[in-house]
Amino acid sequence: MSEEEKITEEVAEETTSAETAETEEDITEEVAEEVVTKLPAKKQRNRKKNVDTSEAKPESEWKEQVVQISRVTKVVKGGKKLSFRAVVIVGNMKGQVGVGCAKAAEVIIAIQKAIADGRKNLITVPIFKTTIPHPIVGRSGAGKVMLRPASQGTGIIAGGAVRPVLELAGIENILTKSQGSKSPLNAAYATMDALKSLRMFSDVAKKRGLTMAELLN
Repeated sequence: MSEEEKITEEVAEETTSAETAETEEDITEEVAEEVVTKLPAKKQRNRKKNVDTSEAKPESEWKEQVVQISRVTKVVKGGKKLSFRAVVIVGNMKGQVGVGCAKAAEVIIAIQKAIADGRKNLITVPIFKTTIPHPIVGRSGAGKVMLRPASQGTGIIAGGAVRPVLELAGIENILTKSQGSKSPLNAAYATMDALKSLRMFSDVAKKRGLTMAELLN
């Protein structure tokens, strides 16, 4: 046998082996499809459930920020009863804000009750060009908070419990000064008292029977 005949025989063997391999792959794919179609209805349903069809839940516009968590002890007949007090600020950063305070035996429950209390005590804050319309002073107990309007780009110059109240109310530029009591609860309530006393120029002019030009001049 010559060398050319040997080469042709080897090429023919390779082609036949490749064709048989392809046919085997086709057969395995067909068998797999038949097996899938012959599966019970329950298993096919389970296969469909594996597909991720979860939709993203819309985020709530209300935001909460915990200001203080303190441990409180109450003396009772059998000894001392331990509980926790939570102070939480609730707001939507669109002019509505509230302060909640609640006590419970566990921290998580106290925070949840404080959030519910804050949503019950919401107030609407008049915002004039990302700041407040006029200077104001708020008081609560021995605490006093002074708020002043600020120009664009100043930011929120505040600290302690005053900052989260102003941030969640939606105010972007303001100057503040906290005086008297250093209690976070007193500072938060004093800030709420000041924001509650704010009035817009249009409301004051309407109440006095004046125009905006007469009021401002």
